Amino acid sequence: MTKFRFLTSGESHGKCLNAIIEGVPAGFAINKDFINTELARRQVGYGRGGRMAIEKDTVEILSGVRFGISTGAPVSMEIQNKDWENWEISMSTDPVDLNDGYVQNIIKSREITRIRPGHADFAGAIKYGHLDIRNVLERSSARETATRVAVGAIAKCILSAFSINGFSHVTRIGKITADNKDLMFQTLKIKAENSDLRCADDVAYEKMKAEIDTAKENGDTLGGDFEIVFENIPVGLGSFVHWDKKLDGLIAQAVMSIPAVKSVEIGRGKEAGELFGSEMHDEVFYENWKYVRRTNNAGGLEGGMTNGENIIVKGTMKAIPTMKKPLDSIDIISNESYKAHFERSDVCAVPACAVVAEAMVAIVLADAFLEKFGGDSYGEIRCNFDNYRNYMKKR
Repeated sequence: MTKFRFLTSGESHGKCLNAIIEGVPAGFAINKDFINTELARRQVGYGRGGRMAIEKDTVEILSGVRFGISTGAPVSMEIQNKDWENWEISMSTDPVDLNDGYVQNIIKSREITRIRPGHADFAGAIKYGHLDIRNVLERSSARETATRVAVGAIAKCILSAFSINGFSHVTRIGKITADNKDLMFQTLKIKAENSDLRCADDVAYEKMKAEIDTAKENGDTLGGDFEIVFENIPVGLGSFVHWDKKLDGLIAQAVMSIPAVKSVEIGRGKEAGELFGSEMHDEVFYENWKYVRRTNNAGGLEGGMTNGENIIVKGTMKAIPTMKKPLDSIDIISNESYKAHFERSDVCAVPACAVVAEAMVAIVLADAFLEKFGGDSYGEIRCNFDNYRNYMKKR
């Protein structure tokens, strides 16, 4: 079975973003409207910047799908950048006439030499030998995550065919923490989806908005925490036999790869270090012909494998490092002290980060699912999955 994997390409102000996915089996319904809805979820959020007023992301499926059904061939997708018309010269992939004064002025106006602390600017410029930091900024920008959400939507199409579904919600913005402990799964999901901060706590929501407003007035930015939950997970995805097969490790890497994410937790996460073993570990019972747990402190993962409980992943996003009130830095050419460059940005993008993390977890789960139940078509995978469920019923 081919691994479910993907590559993306494109720059923040380039012509478009692209993704190509290998390992999508034949016979799965691929709904373009659903992908576009997922892209729209990424763009919503109180505290987003001016770029969201320009870009209304939609996807064009270029291959691997016929009549709305996957064919088994690689799936390629494209997302156009609406702002491209203002960047055609400065981001041209073709050679330009650098002796033309007009062209020179446009390119110079887009040039960046002042490093932004907290970004990829310094390390990227040194690593690749660039004097214009725009060569780093354009690809390291979080704009790339739009393609990840599109790929995640394809992964969700595969998972949902087997009733595996997930959602995300924001648990903290700055120092304001949401209280969701008394909310049931579906209530939490519905309230989060209807909130422009993806926050299910109405009281915390108002305080979060006020915190974002204060940060905006001060030319500052805010980070926060989010949680991802996936339900109806079969037992046994992932493996304990090698370090790079452990599903919790793969999930952590996938979420950590998102720009600005600084920590990832599974289940109780760092709280696990405060608990006695008798408080932490989820006891197992056999009731009504099935295995059950009354707690889920492990977050659905034990020994690098799913244990049948909900997958619970938590992440922390740092405050966005591009600020109207810039930090002290240097010019990478002259080494003189300057205030860091300011590029149009958000005040708070934690809700968007949560949606991207949701997509990344879906991608990892889809890959693990297809490895476990893999086949070249939906029908073959369905047979494998149903056989495994019957096996579980006989245990």
